[in-house]
Amino acid sequence: MTWLAVALGAAVGAPLRYLVNRVVHDHVVSTRPLGFPWATLTVNLLGSALLGWVMAAAGHGVLGAVWVALLGAGFAGGFTTFSTFSWETDSLVDEGARGLAVTNVVASVVGCVVVAGLTWWVTANVVS
Repeated sequence: MTWLAVALGAAVGAPLRYLVNRVVHDHVVSTRPLGFPWATLTVNLLGSALLGWVMAAAGHGVLGAVWVALLGAGFAGGFTTFSTFSWETDSLVDEGARGLAVTNVVASVVGCVVVAGLTWWVTANVVS
């Protein structure tokens, strides 16, 4: 049953990532080449917020294992993308935009950890 929950979550998360990516690309002035990868940062921050919520809710007994698999591993795993983040960072370096590459790494790594932690903290304090 768990594998089915993961597959179902990923089947929804991956197409939603594509849609969010398109919306961000269509509404943000800075585009590639030599632009900041806002779309990937957006999906990764949103996915980190979801994971923070899922982990806090699961830790307080609000979500069971199947829901964690569906929303955490499946949906968030399909929605977020480390590979695109890595590729875009490498592309920025190759294009000579090293400052944007460093900014992307810091914003993504620090931002995602902070967002996940804050969402976990807020959820844990609301649930308890």
